Amino acid sequence: MARLIQLWNRLRGSYWFLPTVMSLAAAACSFVLVAVDGAIGSAWVDAVPWVYRIQADGARGVLSTVAGSMIGVAGVTFSITIAALSYTTSTLGPRLLTNFMNDRGNQITLGTFVATFVYCLLLLRTVQADSGADAAFIPHLSLVFALGLTVASLAVLIYFIHHITESLHVSNVVGNVARDLDAALDDYTAEAETAAEHGPARLPAGFDDAALAVTADDHGYIQNLGFASLVRAAARHDLVLRLERAPGDFVADGQTLLRAWPAARVDADLAAALRNSYALGRQRTQTQDIGFLVNELVEIAARALSPGINDPYTAMGCLDWLAAALIRLARQDIAPRHRFDADGRLRLWVPPFDFHTLADAVFDQLRPYFAGDRNAALHMLEHIGAIGAFLDDDSPRRRLREQADALREAAVAAATSRRDTAALEQAHRRARRRLAPARADAAAGGA
Repeated sequence: MARLIQLWNRLRGSYWFLPTVMSLAAAACSFVLVAVDGAIGSAWVDAVPWVYRIQADGARGVLSTVAGSMIGVAGVTFSITIAALSYTTSTLGPRLLTNFMNDRGNQITLGTFVATFVYCLLLLRTVQADSGADAAFIPHLSLVFALGLTVASLAVLIYFIHHITESLHVSNVVGNVARDLDAALDDYTAEAETAAEHGPARLPAGFDDAALAVTADDHGYIQNLGFASLVRAAARHDLVLRLERAPGDFVADGQTLLRAWPAARVDADLAAALRNSYALGRQRTQTQDIGFLVNELVEIAARALSPGINDPYTAMGCLDWLAAALIRLARQDIAPRHRFDADGRLRLWVPPFDFHTLADAVFDQLRPYFAGDRNAALHMLEHIGAIGAFLDDDSPRRRLREQADALREAAVAAATSRRDTAALEQAHRRARRRLAPARADAAAGGA
């Protein structure tokens, strides 16, 4: 199942799949409408004032013009898309190439032009002039539909010009990645809430000693993991599984994917079935992988602060969206998403993805780049302090205080003037005050 989902995700994300489906639909439509034209004849044309009779030569001319122009416009849009992809990969990062390939607007635009071309080309062969031996056949209804497709193609072309311009704006690129991150957190939250209904999960005593390691038989990134199939297999054989590799991790042949307890119940066939719940590929994808979306924003921010680009405001925009994700985790207190069977027994233990994990992924990766820019460093200190207002536990507050201290140390070392150093010290003290232990806040409120 995991590999079927992986295949479906590849098809949806490919630039050819949707245009191919639309072209096949247009081909089928041409055959159906020609058959309808043959059945109803052309007498209905005189009853419709906005439909005019046309001769065979005129019909061929219209269809040839539309087909030729559509394939030409399709080539232009393809060239524009390639230019957009080149800009994105060179400026914002090569991993964003997948986002443009997955863009439904680009796929529908190309699909509309190609479908119109295919429809007109297939319809062109059915137009017949009166030759004496064969009666003339002018598919008027099909021609009306061809003109409708032409008008739709013009509308799509106008939309495409607007869409590609918007999609190249860096704020929209960052916002789209942040939207995908928010959707991924929605899915994670729903799974975690379901797991929380069963209470805390505890592995059996002696799990590490009695568990069997199920290893990978290939190399690659984990693109999809069939959680449901793992739970069903574990329930059927009365097993408890612990994931050692999650979506987004790279595994080599022979590395451990998961551990199954007790080992005596796992034979070669069952180990192969558990192994097949993992779908591997050559690149990371956003499916089931929150870390990939976080790294996309981190990469944009890091590139923006590189000497060749020097765009700190784009980097600060990326941090704004990442801070919003951290605030969401701080407010919701997401539990681990362990999986249980119908009887409420633990079947799959999943490594947690919590506030600490996301905070370290964001601040540890961005600190070397933000520390070298005074404005970016001040912006990060402000966000670190602001997140503290949503934290109730002392543990995440302490983690953020450590992040603030590390950023202050690196930024002060990179500062080039006493004025910048003073501003950084002041921002650090303000962040520390906002991240004071919750007990201290409560005591101050009581006083």
